[in-house]
Amino acid sequence: MALRNGVLVHGPNTWACAVRLPDGTLKVAAREKWLVANRIESPLLRGPARLAEAMAVLPAVKKNLPEAKLPFEQPRMLAGMFATATAVRIVRGSRLRPIAQELVSSLLALTPAVLALRNNDLAAYHGAEHISIGTYEHNEPRAREHERCGSHLIGPMLATTAVANAAVTKLPEHMRRPARVVASLGAIVAATEIFGWMVRNPDRKLARALAKPGHELQHRIATREPTTAQVEVAEAALRACLELEAAH
Repeated sequence: MALRNGVLVHGPNTWACAVRLPDGTLKVAAREKWLVANRIESPLLRGPARLAEAMAVLPAVKKNLPEAKLPFEQPRMLAGMFATATAVRIVRGSRLRPIAQELVSSLLALTPAVLALRNNDLAAYHGAEHISIGTYEHNEPRAREHERCGSHLIGPMLATTAVANAAVTKLPEHMRRPARVVASLGAIVAATEIFGWMVRNPDRKLARALAKPGHELQHRIATREPTTAQVEVAEAALRACLELEAAH
């Protein structure tokens, strides 16, 4: 995860975060995870578990490295979330067909993330994250886009969420609210499994088509070319994570 002033790296059992302080110094923290999702093998549980694992790390990051500036800790994000919720309610009350309503609503849900990425430092640290991890994984210099970036979940999530929520609209009114919760969880499960298939089969036409929205988001909005100093921060986080994993 890119931060506004650094990078957070997840390992199988640990996490590490490095940030650049206002005086230019580098500060790093690394700890073991208390929730480890890769031990869960059930396809129905591992997607939500991975999401929960990623969220569970954030309080630990803030506790051990309070200088870390998380992406959503900005007023524009809160304003974007409120505006998005209002817009989604309007769309779902419109005369659009159910599947069209859900597709538009899913696209609107990207608004807060896009607003956050208008921060140049966040986008640059996102690029630094990809460069450092990609270079380590492939043992050669890599570009700022990465094939396993969470942005590649956008295609699967748009499709699964739209289909699931469109199905909910066919139910009686009194059943829709709880059914929407179940549908949202089901969409996460399905999207995560599809994403895993995409990573394992990058040359398949369907995999490339599903990855296209995420790749374009990475290339055009979500990443910028980082400075040498920003790449240094990402490499420090990666190195700390690898060292802690080796000692685990």
